[in-house]
Amino acid sequence: MTDQKFPDDSFPRQQARTRRYSLGRPRTFSIADDGSRIAFLRSRASDDPIGCLWVFDVAASEERLVVDPEATGDAHLSAEERDRRERRRESLVGVTDYTADRSLSMAAFVMGGELFVADLVAGDAHALAIDAGDPFDPRPDPTGRRIAYAADGALRVVDVDGANDRELASDPDPDVHWGLAEFVAAEEMERQRGYWWSPDGERVAAARVDERPVQIWYIASPVDPAAAPRAVRYPRAGTDNAIVTLSVLTMDGERVDVAWDRDAFPYLVTVDWATNGPLTMLVESRDQRTTQILRVDPDTGATDLVREDHDERWLDITVGVPGWLADGRLVRTVDADDTKRLAFDDELVTPIGLQVAQVVDIGDGVLFRANEDPTETHVWHIDAQGTLTRLTDEPGIHSAAAGGNVTVLVSATMDALPTTTVVVDGEPVATLASTAEAPILMPTPTFFVGGARDLRMALFTPGGDEPAGPLPVLLDPYGGPHFATVQKALTMQLESQWFADQGFAVLAIDGRGTPGRGPGWDREVYRNLADPVLEDQVDGLHAAAERYLFLDLERVAIRGWSFGGFLAAMAVLRRPDVFHAAVSGAPVTDGALYDTHYNERYLGMPDEEKHAYSRYRLLDDAPNLTQPLMLIHGLADDNVYVANTLRLSKRLMEAGRPHTVLPLSGITHAPMDPQVAENLLLLQVRFIREALGIPEPA
Repeated sequence: MTDQKFPDDSFPRQQARTRRYSLGRPRTFSIADDGSRIAFLRSRASDDPIGCLWVFDVAASEERLVVDPEATGDAHLSAEERDRRERRRESLVGVTDYTADRSLSMAAFVMGGELFVADLVAGDAHALAIDAGDPFDPRPDPTGRRIAYAADGALRVVDVDGANDRELASDPDPDVHWGLAEFVAAEEMERQRGYWWSPDGERVAAARVDERPVQIWYIASPVDPAAAPRAVRYPRAGTDNAIVTLSVLTMDGERVDVAWDRDAFPYLVTVDWATNGPLTMLVESRDQRTTQILRVDPDTGATDLVREDHDERWLDITVGVPGWLADGRLVRTVDADDTKRLAFDDELVTPIGLQVAQVVDIGDGVLFRANEDPTETHVWHIDAQGTLTRLTDEPGIHSAAAGGNVTVLVSATMDALPTTTVVVDGEPVATLASTAEAPILMPTPTFFVGGARDLRMALFTPGGDEPAGPLPVLLDPYGGPHFATVQKALTMQLESQWFADQGFAVLAIDGRGTPGRGPGWDREVYRNLADPVLEDQVDGLHAAAERYLFLDLERVAIRGWSFGGFLAAMAVLRRPDVFHAAVSGAPVTDGALYDTHYNERYLGMPDEEKHAYSRYRLLDDAPNLTQPLMLIHGLADDNVYVANTLRLSKRLMEAGRPHTVLPLSGITHAPMDPQVAENLLLLQVRFIREALGIPEPA
C-alpha cells in the first residue's frame, strides 16, 4: 500500500480517483492445481484503472507481469461485455477478467474486442484471429487444449493455437443466445456464466437463453437526442422471464438436451461439472420456495433427483454449492436451527450459530466463508472427517481462493486496506504487493448493539471524538437484503466518517432483512419490504440517542443508494416526525418497476400480493412530503430504471410538493466517473446542511 498523496486531494476526490481505494489491489485469483502458481489482476498504481494480468511463482516467491495493456483496450465493447461489467460493478478497464486451465499454464480474456491467449509460464500474450466478431467470456477447457467463447449469440470453440475455430451451437433468432447468463441470473443469482466444460475438455454444458418472451424497455440518452434508444430485455416483476434450457455439446457438433420439469422449475441457478462428481444442476421454482439438485447423464440428457428442498417463504442461494467431496458425498447448505449450515449428504457438519455465507472450494474438504458475529466474516475449513478450523483471526471481512495446497486469503480490517496473504499447507509464506493508496482519513466508528432487536449499529463523530455539544444526525443505511453496512472493514466505513467530519453524528444501522443473522432474521421482511426496515431505523436511532445524549433528534437526515435510496425516501415520506431531510439515490419507488427474481422472492406475484406491493410503493405517498428530499438517479441505469425517480417526481409535482432531482447523464447504477463520484458527495452534504439549517463551516 502506498502513502503517496496528491496536494489538492480531498477525501471525495481521493476516493473517486482511486475507485474507492480498489485500484492497485490484487484481485481475481486463480491457483494452479499443483499450487505452483497464482494468477491475479492488479493495476499498476492507485489511480491507474488499467487492469494488468500477473503471475506469482509460489516457490520463488516472485511475481511477474504477463499482460500490460498499453491503453485501456476499451475502444470496442460488445453489448454482452458492457452488461457483464455493469452486473459486476466493474471498476477496471484493460484486462477486467480472465479464465485459466486447470494447471494455470494458459489464460484467455477479451480486450478491445479481441480474444487473447496468455502463456502464464513463458509470460506473453497474443490475440487469436477468430472467425466471429464480438467474442465474450472465453474459457479454456481444463486441459488447456481449446477455448470456448460466446459470440453473436452462438457458442464457439477454437484450438489454443487459433486453429479450427468452429460453432458448437447457435440459433437464427437474434434474441436467442448460447452460453450467456440472463439478466436475473447475473444480477440476482450471482451466476455470471452460461456454460461449463467437462473435466476432460471434450464436452460443454451450455445454457440456451431465449429472451423473446421478455418485454423490451428502452434507455435513451437525453443529452444526445440524435442517438437511438438502447433496447433492453428487462423482466419486471410478474412478467415473463427468459426461457433457459441446458444442453450438452460435443466438439464434433452433437447436441443432447437436458430434460427436467421446466414448468415447475424455470430458474437454472447453477451448474457444477467438476472432477469430483457428476454433471449437477440446481434448479428453482418461480416462487423460490422449492429447489431441486439434479444429477445429469451427459450421454442422454436424463436427470435424476438427488434431493428436493422446500421453505414456506423462500430458499436462499449459497454461492459455491451444490458440489461433491472427493469421497463422493454431496456438499450443500441447509437452513436448520435458525442457522445456514453446511451438510455432507444429510449430515449437518457445521455448528448452530455459524452462518455459512459462501463456499469457496470443495475437494478433500470444504473451504468456506461464514460468520458468528454479523459484523465480521471469516474463512473456515472443514475436512472430510468434520474437523472445523477457522483460518482468519483479526476482526474484519475475509475472503479466499484455493488450489492444491495453496490458499490466498484477502483480509479487510478496520486498521488498513485489504491485504493478500499466500498460505501454503496452512502456513503464510508471502504477501502479494498492493499499490493501493492509503486513505487521507481513518474511520473511528463505535460499534454497538442496541434496541429491542439487538440491532447492529456503528456511530461516527467528527474526528472520532466525543462532541462538546449536540450534533445533527445523519443515518447512513443500506438496510435491505444482501448487504450489511455495519461491517468491520475500513473501506466500508470511510464515507460515513467523512460525513461525520463535516459536522454530523453519522449512524449506520443493520435492521431486519440484512444478512448475517440467520434465516429467521432474513425472513422478517417476507411480504413486507417496507415497514420492518423503516421501523428498525427509527428504533435504532432512538436506542442510540438514549445511549449517546449528544444526538440531536430535532435535526435528523438520512441518505442511501439503491435499497438505501428507497429507505431514505420512504423515511421522509412516512415518518417526517423523525426524519427532517433525505437524499435518495437510485431508489426503487414502485415494485412493479423492478425485476422478477428479487421482488417475487420477498413480495410474491404482483397480481396475487397487491398489499405487499402497495406497502413497497412510494408513489402514493407523494402528497405526504413535508421535508426536503433530493432524488438522484443515473439516466443509463439498467438495474433500477430512472423511471422510478421520474414517476415519484411527477407525483410530487402533481401534489405541489417541492423537491430536488439530480439526473446523472450517462451514469448507470454504480457511478464510476471520478468527477461525478466526487461531486455527488459534495452536493449531498451541501443539501443536507441547507435542509437542516446548518451553516457552512468556516
